[in-house]
Amino acid sequence: MSDVDVEVEPSVAPELFGDRIGLARRFAAALTEHGEERGLIGPLELPRLWTRHILNSVIAAPLFHGSVADIGSGAGLPGIVLAIARPDVEWTLIEPMERRTTWLNEQVAELSLDNVEVVRARAEDVPRAEGFDVVTARAVSALKTLIPLTAPLVRDGGELLLLKGMNADNEIEAAQKQIKKFRLSDVRVEVLGEGVLAESTRVVRARVR
Repeated sequence: MSDVDVEVEPSVAPELFGDRIGLARRFAAALTEHGEERGLIGPLELPRLWTRHILNSVIAAPLFHGSVADIGSGAGLPGIVLAIARPDVEWTLIEPMERRTTWLNEQVAELSLDNVEVVRARAEDVPRAEGFDVVTARAVSALKTLIPLTAPLVRDGGELLLLKGMNADNEIEAAQKQIKKFRLSDVRVEVLGEGVLAESTRVVRARVR
């Protein structure tokens, strides 16, 4: 793969990852080398891998705490990126496709991420038990579809932190029925990374009761 196909690491990356930047670089290199061939990312994503995917994920890292489930982890965006940035948080990466869970387990082992568990399952089939402190997802589906998959996994009083695009406010408006049904409160959009990232990140936050 030629260098022109791969985005140079943005200068802000070490600031956002701190002393974990080495792990982030290794993960980015692995995705660059194997992501397309293994069907994890499309070829158009390599020239913006850092900007659009890795930094878009890590900018939200300070919001997380306790036990977190990432629904539809796929290539590890945001789950692996966030687990690198926040070794103090317990991460459960939930992904139904075997080839993707194989990749996630490989990365967990390669990067020695002992704060991560990979679960091959659909979100609706995950045992709920006491629930997670936070449930997150990125680029999985529209909010009205995503809420029924994620909210049941959150403990009472826990939080949804869903990474969305420019259309986040409209998605909230379209999901009012699901917001009421699953007892979400304080639903709002937080814009992260303005003035820091080339593309800011929008997070839909909500309390689950």
